[in-house]
Formats: sequence, C-alpha cells, structure tokens
Amino acid sequence: MFNQLSDYSKKPKLYAPSTGKFWDDEHISKGMLEAHLNPDWNAATRKHDFVDKSVRWITSIAPPAQFQQLLDLGCGPGIYAERFRKAGYTVTGIDFSKRSIEYAQEQTLLNKSNIQYFYQNYLTIDDTEQFDVITLIYCDYATLSITDRLILLRKVYQALKPNGKFIFDVFTPLMRKAENHTWYNCEESGFWNENPHICLNSVYQYDDEDNTELVQSIVLTKDTINCYNIWDHYFTKEKLISEIKPVGFNTFEFYGDIAGQEFSDTGETICGVFTK
Repeated sequence: MFNQLSDYSKKPKLYAPSTGKFWDDEHISKGMLEAHLNPDWNAATRKHDFVDKSVRWITSIAPPAQFQQLLDLGCGPGIYAERFRKAGYTVTGIDFSKRSIEYAQEQTLLNKSNIQYFYQNYLTIDDTEQFDVITLIYCDYATLSITDRLILLRKVYQALKPNGKFIFDVFTPLMRKAENHTWYNCEESGFWNENPHICLNSVYQYDDEDNTELVQSIVLTKDTINCYNIWDHYFTKEKLISEIKPVGFNTFEFYGDIAGQEFSDTGETICGVFTK
C-alpha cells in the first residue's frame, strides 16, 4: 500500500482513470442520490427552487406545444425530467448511475408519468432526428475531454430534429481552482466510504490545449486504497462557439445561467442554446 500511495503522490498523467467505481459504487451512489434529492443543496442537482425556475425558462424558449420530444442527458434520479413532463413534454432520460435510474424508474411508476429512462452512457446514444430539445444540465459537458465532447456534439446534432435545440451550461474560467493539497480523517462513515477513512484531496492544472483541471481524491481505509479522478474544463463564449460551429450548429444564444439570466462576461456560468 505504501508504494501505491507513493505513486499517487505524483501528478497523474492527463486523463489517468480512477481505480474505483464512482457513479455505480454501492456506497458513493447512495450519497449522490441523497444529494440529488435534497432540495436545499447545490450538490449533485442544484437547489430545487432553481430547478423550478430553470424548467419555466426552458419551456418559455422551447414551448412543449412546438418542441414535444425532450431528451435529458445525465438525468440522475429524474428531478428535472419529472418537472419537464409536468410542463407538457414527452420525456426521455439517460444516466450512467444505476441507482439514480432505478429511483427515477420507480418514481415514474408511482407518478404514472410515463417517462422513459435508460441506464446508459450518453456518449453511446445513436438516435436520428428523434428529439426537439436535448438538455445537459449542471455543467456535465465540461467534465468530458475534447475528444468526447466532439463525439457528444455529433451525436446530439444527429439526434435533434431540424430546428431542435441543445441546451446546456458550463462553468467559466472564474471558477478554476488553484492547485492545492488537503486531507481529512473521517472517523466513521462518510461520502467516500462506509468505513473510517482518510481522504487526500488534490487539485492539479494541466497546460494542454484544453487547460484541463483534475480534482483527485485518494481514499484510504484500513484495508483498501482507491483513487478517484474527476476531470474538468472551463469555457468562454468564444471557446463554446469554436466547438459547436464545426458540428453544424449555426444559430446560438448565450445566457448567464440555465434559468435565463442575462449573459455577463464576469459570470460564473454560461448557458448555451444551440439550434440545429
């Protein structure tokens, strides 16, 4: 374990994978679901009063009477999807957390909401002109490498009907973190593990063309050690346009957040609405 920890003390190679599960870890996924469902946390899902505001705005720019079919990528346990359904959309949700999808499927049965949910990596969608609106909410786009972002953009463009809209948000460079190293001792169950554990956290910045950031958590228990690498990127309006236009999107609007706030060069987030 010492040698393994010594290796982890060095800056990882770009896009080095995690050693443990994240989305489908039996313990971590419980904490993620709890964070999604707490209406007062800006955690896995934003606070639910903001979610309500966001859904109202999206229905104002893409009315369900004209834009009926909606695909929610990274839908989690269906917080947005249920609200989209109540607003009048026919909704499909995709997420790579089995626990979240199972919860969402249980809720759609209880609510008789007829939302279709799929446990799937959204990079593997393969629809053609199926949806009027596709959403990707809470800055998920930025966690992807440039290679995966281009894969996603092409698949989204293919999946949208003519005049369909792709709506997503990202963080701006104002949210970039300084490189740092911290640690804490959890004497009982915590987010990362159900057993007592020590968590070593690091933030690394890379000088690649994508200005990639890594938030790394190394979790040590009495018997195990796991490394979780969460990659991130930050965007200006110009950078988003440079990625979107080559795929075929030529009409785009920018806002300060995914609830329709006015765009500002000094904002912490950008929301893009890209029309096919």
